[in-house]
Amino acid sequence: MKKIAVLGSTGSIGCQTLEVIKALGPEYKIVALAAGSSDELLAEQVRLFKPEMAALINRESAARLRVKIGLQECIVEEGQEGQLTAATWPGADLIVMAQVGFSGFEPLVAALQHGKMVALANKESLVIGGEILMRQGLLDRSKMLPVDSEHSAIWQCLGSSSTETVSRIYLTASGGPFYGWTRAELEKVTPSGALKHPNWQMGSKITIDSATMMNKGLEVIEARWLFNLSLEQIEVIIHRQSIVHSMVEYIDGSILAQLGLPDMKLPIQYALTYPERKNNNFKRFNPFGQVLEFNKPDRENFPCLDLACSAARTGGTMPAVLNGSNEIAVDAFIQGKIGFMSIPYVIETVMQNHNVISDPAVEDAISADNWSRLRAAEVIDGLIGRVN
Repeated sequence: MKKIAVLGSTGSIGCQTLEVIKALGPEYKIVALAAGSSDELLAEQVRLFKPEMAALINRESAARLRVKIGLQECIVEEGQEGQLTAATWPGADLIVMAQVGFSGFEPLVAALQHGKMVALANKESLVIGGEILMRQGLLDRSKMLPVDSEHSAIWQCLGSSSTETVSRIYLTASGGPFYGWTRAELEKVTPSGALKHPNWQMGSKITIDSATMMNKGLEVIEARWLFNLSLEQIEVIIHRQSIVHSMVEYIDGSILAQLGLPDMKLPIQYALTYPERKNNNFKRFNPFGQVLEFNKPDRENFPCLDLACSAARTGGTMPAVLNGSNEIAVDAFIQGKIGFMSIPYVIETVMQNHNVISDPAVEDAISADNWSRLRAAEVIDGLIGRVN
């Protein structure tokens, strides 16, 4: 029996992970669940999967969860301490990191410090901490199983091959809902329009990141650390159909690609069952009559991609600043406080005002994240004041 902890269990990836585990059968057992504040949904998950422990960051939500689950034999913890407990739960063989944004950083560090195997769906934790983990000797790639569809594709195409035999990887991107739009058109984008992804069903934050191309920029940084590649070896390529999930080009010119319908359950299952493959009832890709197209990204009208690459080249605390300011800017856009094209403006302004700390420790990354959020809020207030 493989015993699994799922952090971010009430989010999009977390819920899909639980669906996959339920379908896999009794060989896979949930032993810990953790989320932010969704006590109602977490209570349902506790009743269904009967974990040994559950945690919510929000303390009031955790109190309500204790009441909802009643006499069930499940420890309920709260706050950041509860998340770290779930990430290091003694009985867990695999920790699924499905949180959104910065919230996954400290639990990932804790899980790796405890030698846990991690199925990583939280790209931001490597964006923030990849350099730190490497310097601390914690970036054990044999302990990190990619869940993002693009990184799972690269992982599968690499197999047992050494990255020394890799010329480059093609990281595919759908381009989001606005690919091909002019800047004038992008200035008029609304939150409701940006939340309608053409191919994938995802949470609101990652959907907006896909629309701005920031998601792909974050994935470039994640791929760098996951696969020990230079930034020059990672090329973003627009593939509107989202059938080819990524490609690896080897030094002999051979290119391997992983194909499948845009469904996160497939990479989730592969991470859960690795090194085995299991049958499933997922809808299959039919190659007959298909036309697959590939194009270069529009870096001028979607500057978030280059902002992410710039942060990666600078290194130190800059990736944490990129991520923190992006989270604040995206939230402000969703709330209707700023326009779509103000998102990269906010991020770039914050990055330009940051004094980078080289060779950062975990505490430096946390401080940089806090600073970037405060600075981004100030920039946003300035934009709102200018409009008013």
